[in-house]
Amino acid sequence: MCDYDDDLYHERLPNVCGAIGAKARSCCSTDTVKRLLPISTWLPKYKARYLVGDMVAGLTVGLTCVAQGIAYGAVAGLPPVYGLYSSFMGSFMYILFGTCKDITVGPTAIISMMVNPHIDGNPDLAVLLCFLSGCLILLLGLLNLGVLVRFISMPVTTGFTLAAALTVGSGQINNLFGIESSSNEFLKSWINFFSHIEQTRRNDAILGCGTLVLLLLMRKLSSLSCGFRQLNRYLSLCRNVLAVFLGILLCYLLSRDSDEMPFRVNGEITAGLPPFRPPPFHTENEDGESIGFGGMVSKLGGSIASIAFLSILESVAIGKAFSKGQIVDASQEMVALGFCNVFSSFFSSMPITGSFGRSAVNNASGVQTTLGGAVTGILILMTLAFLTPTFAYIPKATLAAIIISAMLFMVEYDKIGEIWRAKKRDMLPFVATVLTCLFWSLEYGMLVGVVVNALFILKKSMTPQFQLETQKHNGIELCLTELKGSVDYTGAEYLKTTIVTHVTEHMGDVTLVVIKGAEINSIDATVAATIVSLREDLRLLKCDLICWNWSMAAAGVVCRMQKKARSMFKFTKSFTEFIETIARERESGNGSRRVSHIACDLGQ
Repeated sequence: MCDYDDDLYHERLPNVCGAIGAKARSCCSTDTVKRLLPISTWLPKYKARYLVGDMVAGLTVGLTCVAQGIAYGAVAGLPPVYGLYSSFMGSFMYILFGTCKDITVGPTAIISMMVNPHIDGNPDLAVLLCFLSGCLILLLGLLNLGVLVRFISMPVTTGFTLAAALTVGSGQINNLFGIESSSNEFLKSWINFFSHIEQTRRNDAILGCGTLVLLLLMRKLSSLSCGFRQLNRYLSLCRNVLAVFLGILLCYLLSRDSDEMPFRVNGEITAGLPPFRPPPFHTENEDGESIGFGGMVSKLGGSIASIAFLSILESVAIGKAFSKGQIVDASQEMVALGFCNVFSSFFSSMPITGSFGRSAVNNASGVQTTLGGAVTGILILMTLAFLTPTFAYIPKATLAAIIISAMLFMVEYDKIGEIWRAKKRDMLPFVATVLTCLFWSLEYGMLVGVVVNALFILKKSMTPQFQLETQKHNGIELCLTELKGSVDYTGAEYLKTTIVTHVTEHMGDVTLVVIKGAEINSIDATVAATIVSLREDLRLLKCDLICWNWSMAAAGVVCRMQKKARSMFKFTKSFTEFIETIARERESGNGSRRVSHIACDLGQ
């Protein structure tokens, strides 16, 4: 036997106990505490000059969050004040656990849109959904499962973003023109719009379209080189707040001399801060019947997992976009997001995640650390305490314009072009995601996109890359099979079928098949069984099989499955030496065409 035959017949198992012990020791280290509480790293290094940037950014984001929070509360099918309830606690918690200074956590259009169909306007269900999805996100983060986001490819995320923007924007088209609508879904919203277009309210249509144009023009203010550039920049950043202010002012002035509101409005908004209380574990339906925790979870169904996963995806994607060369710890971002949702649920919040729009505002405003979130949270609390009565005058058309303008710039137009130019095949998961999201649901759209991408990966694994050619050396005609990568159980049968077919076509000529496996690091039991079966099939065709220079790990799987298979593995320093050894073996053979057990030449 070879000196290293022990490596072939004894599988090296991982040291589970040692790994658990090392992990347990690391959990009690100061490095782990610093990782879970990033504030302990950056706060001691905080400088006074950072304070101005954090305050300006926090104030700007807070003003934007007030306008968007009210709008996204309505998108979720809840009283608008729930958008504000969802906007402050995440800002405070992210200071402690967040790693990216630019991320702002709160309600977003996509998550609000996904919450809507699962809660039927019941705030208790929304708050419980926030709590349960937060617990799931937190658990995944603590288990260090941030790698899950790697299963979502760029075409899928780009397609999902496009579909979500179209869905959310289309859901507001009726409000933009003052038309009543019972659905925010993409297709139903447009059907309702064209079916009831004669019900368009002139005041709402003028205000909505005018506000939309104003928002789009104000977005361009920051790029103007004339005038006060700094003032233009902050006017551009605060455009949503100015739109809300103008809408409230117009509605108030035009309603003073009339018993009717000139525009469709959301109505009275509950004044004051939300009460601190645990998430509701029971509620009542529209008929007044009591629903227990099990019934509520059953009602929410798969939305708990889908909203949790999409929240993670949004937040991590934003972190990567603003990381500026730094590595984003996806697992820690999940821990931060989980805590944000769990603690927010104690203040009547719906599910929240990182907002790309507000994070961009945060970055443009010159934020220095996550402490800017404290200013944002305080501003939201002051708004709830003192300004909620004025929000009764916010026209729905104004909120619709704010949402639509945000959706127009949420679509990643440049990435769509990049996908098309780089690899047109990747447009398939993109299109599949878009169509499924638009005409089925956002949750299933993401899942379909992942499945389509997985089919590509599966197809690739089913057809392993290898080169098959017939060569003649020292009078021996052989079939050389050079594998270009790993072989999984899905591609084992393809490899076997291809080799057998090739040998059959050259019946009588090819007497030896050599599988060069230097690039194969490991195989599974199915591949090992297929290799053994291939050897038997080739024997019937009067052909030998040798696996040349396979790694110990890969060859060991076959040898442990069937000890007599050891004879088909050969290790030499060069192919020339291998051919010479085979030639000598055949010359000195005992009349048998079978390649006998050959002692290792490596190191001899």
